[in-house]
Formats: sequence, structure tokens, C-alpha cells
Amino acid sequence: MRGAATWAAGLIALWAATAATAQEVQGPVVVELFTSQGCSACPPADALLGELARRDDVIALALHVDYWDYIGWQDTFAQPDFTARQHGYGHAAGSTVVYTPQMIVGGIDRVVGVRPMAVSDLVQLHRAAPDPVSIAISADAEGFAIETRTLTAPPYARMVVQVVSYSPHNEVNIAYGERAGTVSQHFNVVTSWQVVGEWDGQAPMRFRVIPQQDTPHVVIVQQADHGPILAAARLD
Repeated sequence: MRGAATWAAGLIALWAATAATAQEVQGPVVVELFTSQGCSACPPADALLGELARRDDVIALALHVDYWDYIGWQDTFAQPDFTARQHGYGHAAGSTVVYTPQMIVGGIDRVVGVRPMAVSDLVQLHRAAPDPVSIAISADAEGFAIETRTLTAPPYARMVVQVVSYSPHNEVNIAYGERAGTVSQHFNVVTSWQVVGEWDGQAPMRFRVIPQQDTPHVVIVQQADHGPILAAARLD
């Protein structure tokens, strides 16, 4: 997926040095919320994501879709790539139907609507299972050196390594559509979702991330074709 154009060319470069000083990170659970400013049912889900964003054991990410834009308000954060990502999850589950709001927990479990207990239970379920991939991170003056390594025996599924940036909190005045006259609160709004590359897991993958803006970033290793998320870590 292509992210926002605020990343400079060469943001992510393969890193050939060793990561001897890096420490392995046990990743939190990734919760993705597909939402829209034009969706009247979405504010409670946006608020729930804000609660999840305060948890250390969760990486909460809001991906704004564009298929609600036709009803009179164009979502200021929507990207077609995020709509495509939600459809990709649907296809992986054998469905052509997508919903808002919808949360995806760990890249595999789907929760439609606002169901806090269901989401909390799924987070606990994912936390109870060991990550099959480790992410080691070391920071320097320019950015971050990353190493991913498999922790299980082969064969390995095809994986994609991704770097995501997001804006922690935004307020938007909605002027038109179903929610006209309201103020929309959004948390951990994804601004960029970049694929570093595919990885076969046979050898560690090493690369560098050099952020070009002062926003949080995360690394996500996921089974290809919208499969389970195998590891995730914050860059901070």
C-alpha cells in the first residue's frame, strides 16, 4: 500500500550492518479500526479506539475509508489504499462485504460494530500466544535499525514487513452529511502505510527507518495476503 507523500525518498533502506546492540521486542496486539467521518455509527468505535490507544499491550490504528464520501462529506483522512486493505481482509475471509465500523484484531479476528468486551477478549487471546517473529530495534541519531527474525521452525509462510505512521489525536468539524454540525474525535489516525518488502523468513531481515516527520511509527510483520499479524513494535 502507498502511504502519504510526506516520506522522503529512501526512507526505508536495507540495512547490512549487524544489530548486536538491539533488544528483541515482544510485540503488542495490533487493532485496526476501519472508520469514516461520514458514518453516523462510527463515533463510539472511534472513542473505543482512543481507549485502546492508551494501552501498552495494544497498537491501535484508525484507517479511514473513502466509500462514505458520497453522502455529502469527504473524510479528511480517507485513503483509497485503506479501503483496499479492508476489502483485502474481506476477501481473505471469503466475503465481498465490508462494514464500518469494523475492527480487525491481530490481522485475523473481525469485530463489526462497537463491542468492547469482544475486542478486549480477543486482545487477551492474542497476547496469550507467543509471537512467531521477533522484532529487534536500535535507535541512533538518524533513525532506527530494525531486524526481524523467525522464532519457529520452517516451512515459513510468505510475509510482508510494513512501516506505519499515525497522528495520535485529531478534531474535525463536520459541516455536511449525516453528522453535520458535530465535532469528530479521532485517535491514532494512520497517515502512511508502507511495505518495506516481502520476507521468506529463512534469514533475518535488516533495514533502516528514517522518519521524516515527528509522528509515531510502528513496524508490522504480517503473513502475506492479509493474513495474521505475526509481530509488531513501536518505534519510539
